[in-house]
Amino acid sequence: MPTITYDDLEAALHWVSAAAPFENAAYISKATGKVFYSSSDRDIDDELPDDVEDAALYWTVPHKNDLDLGSRLAYRFADERLPEHRREVHEIFRHRGAYGKFKALLERVRLLDAWFKFERAETESALRGWADDEGMLVELCRPNAGA
Repeated sequence: MPTITYDDLEAALHWVSAAAPFENAAYISKATGKVFYSSSDRDIDDELPDDVEDAALYWTVPHKNDLDLGSRLAYRFADERLPEHRREVHEIFRHRGAYGKFKALLERVRLLDAWFKFERAETESALRGWADDEGMLVELCRPNAGA
């Protein structure tokens, strides 16, 4: 079984999560580790293999919501780091543009950098956990940017 880099796995998660669930998809070949991208509303250059939906041959990368990395992650952060704003955070996520408003709140209370660090760590933990559950081999360490 091939090894996939964490950066490739994270890029696939971001692709899938950049749209509503089921609009974008990413598949990883269990034989080669190559990532294939598809979209229901965009024409992309990737030639998808005919058997890409065969779970015995490809992993289907989950959407961030499937890993509890959407609004639930923001709620967890709010519960841990700004419980006095918990009600406000829940209200923010009832409307469009929630992440922009959430980040504005975090900037106002000087927790935006802490949010980004928390989000990165939780994303990596959830994604590596999913990969491990699937039997996928992921590089142990993230390569240093620019190295």
